[in-house]
Amino acid sequence: MDPKAVLEESTVEVAPETYAVIVADSDVADTFATVRDRRETTHVVSEKRVEEIETREVERGWALLSFDVVLPFDLVGFLAVVASALAENDVSVFALSAYSTDHILVRRTDLDRAVATLSERGCEIRRPEESVD
Repeated sequence: MDPKAVLEESTVEVAPETYAVIVADSDVADTFATVRDRRETTHVVSEKRVEEIETREVERGWALLSFDVVLPFDLVGFLAVVASALAENDVSVFALSAYSTDHILVRRTDLDRAVATLSERGCEIRRPEESVD
């Protein structure tokens, strides 16, 4: 299976809200994602919620792009294709994988460039009306 062909057939859903990536010492409810490793617990949350959470580190200003496609476990290189295409256009990504698909966070300031890059690679872009954060 060719990851470039899968990307060309993908729909990318752009979440309307802005997110923050935080490190917190306690559990946080209602996160988009939580990743625990031996050093820290990282949460992705709506930026609107940051002030209500006790955090050690905060990175604000992220846009969430979700690939609305089921990715088989034996597909090799999908995120590499995505990250390479975006890197060619100076867009950094924070990648997250779920059981059946991938999500990326890009800086909100890079969102238009990221969307244009993915569109040029054949992705259909679904962009619900932006919320005002």
